[in-house]
Amino acid sequence: MSEYQESTLQIDLSALTHNVTYLRGKLKESTKMLAVVKAAGYGSDAIAIAKHLESINIDYLAVAYTKEGVALRDAGIKLPILVLHPQPSNFKTIIDRCLEPNIYSFRVLELFLEEVSALTLKKYPIHLKFNTGLNRLGFLPLDVVSLLGKIKGHSGIEVRSVFTHLAASEDPEEKDFTKSQIEKFDEILSHLLPSLGRRPIIHATNTSGILNYPEAHYDMVRTGIGIYGYANDPKYDIHLKPVTSLLSVISQIHEIARGQSVGYNRALIAQKPIRTATIPLGHADGISRYYGNGIGWVTINGEKAPMVGNICMDMLMVDVSEIDCTEGDTVLVFGPDNPASQLAQHANSISYELLTAVSSRITRVVVQK
Repeated sequence: MSEYQESTLQIDLSALTHNVTYLRGKLKESTKMLAVVKAAGYGSDAIAIAKHLESINIDYLAVAYTKEGVALRDAGIKLPILVLHPQPSNFKTIIDRCLEPNIYSFRVLELFLEEVSALTLKKYPIHLKFNTGLNRLGFLPLDVVSLLGKIKGHSGIEVRSVFTHLAASEDPEEKDFTKSQIEKFDEILSHLLPSLGRRPIIHATNTSGILNYPEAHYDMVRTGIGIYGYANDPKYDIHLKPVTSLLSVISQIHEIARGQSVGYNRALIAQKPIRTATIPLGHADGISRYYGNGIGWVTINGEKAPMVGNICMDMLMVDVSEIDCTEGDTVLVFGPDNPASQLAQHANSISYELLTAVSSRITRVVVQK
């Protein structure tokens, strides 16, 4: 009988500590670490994750949106929080809640300067992002002179950090491109830093950058997927522990005769007698329809059970013909013994997508093993 009688996401804080310790081991003692807790802590529980990170002395947190930072402040988190994609309509809230905005364009800069001036603030912390090749957000290298003209001597703000984002730090085929990004960032810094008056925190590397480009650790590194147990590389994955395990139960077992069908649109027609188990998880819970019809699998009693037929909104069916199991038994969708990265790969996806798709209706249980 399963320990959990409903679909549950188990969050292992001891695994989180292990992963942070492993990644810190790649850094100089003086290098700070920023942990990314956006998207509900990569699909887990941002508050539980952030509180634990604060307890093990992480230096910074980052979220994508203002409301994510507000939720952390409401939960009592005191760490500095970088908002990676702030919207100008939220600037007042950002300031009220002591959040720190990423300033990535002249429009955003000018609107934020208007806000701090209206509030007569002094030295409010901002972060400047430069686009060195990802082409997503950020000032361009040629913007440095104009940027300095707008911020130099402005008493309302203080540049807390300057950063960029590597586009392909996990891909050995793109090593030259990554190195060119680092070189471009160094060139930006050489023109920017002498005119700022004080040295801000410099950072560029994500998880793969931490592992593959130690020369780009600068003053601080950022890690998202790594602290949750995935490194985008099997040689590093073995040193990390997945923080979340998606568990469920067998609701019912069916004996399917040859010629009978399973699920919507009769997507599976049994070519021989089979035994199926129905599990209370579906595409409304983050298990995409792409995993159906034999693409994905779950693990039951240590054995792989392929998903059969189409994934339903609230249920999926698996083939347990060769597995000794009964109704009420535990089902592991992903976790340490069935990594999300392996399951996602079979659907031409990535661990990030599978982890962050887990629905809020799935019960979260925090443990320390």
